[in-house]
Amino acid sequence: MSKVVILSGSPSTQSRLYGLIHYATEQLREAGAEVTLLNVVDLPAEDLIKANFNSPDVTASLALLADADAVIVASPVYKAAYSGLLKLFLDLVPQEGLREKPVLPLFIGGTLAHLLVIDYALKPVLNALGGRHILGGVYAVDQWVERLPGGAYGLSEELVVRLDRSVKELNELLKL
Repeated sequence: MSKVVILSGSPSTQSRLYGLIHYATEQLREAGAEVTLLNVVDLPAEDLIKANFNSPDVTASLALLADADAVIVASPVYKAAYSGLLKLFLDLVPQEGLREKPVLPLFIGGTLAHLLVIDYALKPVLNALGGRHILGGVYAVDQWVERLPGGAYGLSEELVVRLDRSVKELNELLKL
């Protein structure tokens, strides 16, 4: 069974980003993957800010990432880039921490004006971490994700099509 870690750099677990995360999680699990959500916001802030590599929480998170067969990197867009929270965590990942792992970016922002955030802000950092198979990813606009009662999310048809295509590509790489 393939292991996929979803690395969420959202500072809020109420973000519409979780509509994309939950959808991708369901699709991957249906295909037979073991999916683990790693919310960076749940890690001790002081350990992230001070780059405490000896922190048990940081060590466990990095081990989870190292053990993964694939990684989904998810973030809201702030100031034309991924969240600072995500950057704090990525700074702790070893230099070759993403080598041999397909990486699927999932991003959400308020406007299509930030569509290229994946290519210009995230991909260079993933490449520096050894990521060589970075999928095109999915960029969504907030309005494409509706919050529903009970904590569920409704996704636009266009977003579902794009997520299905990207998750299918990841499944093919994992041979699911």
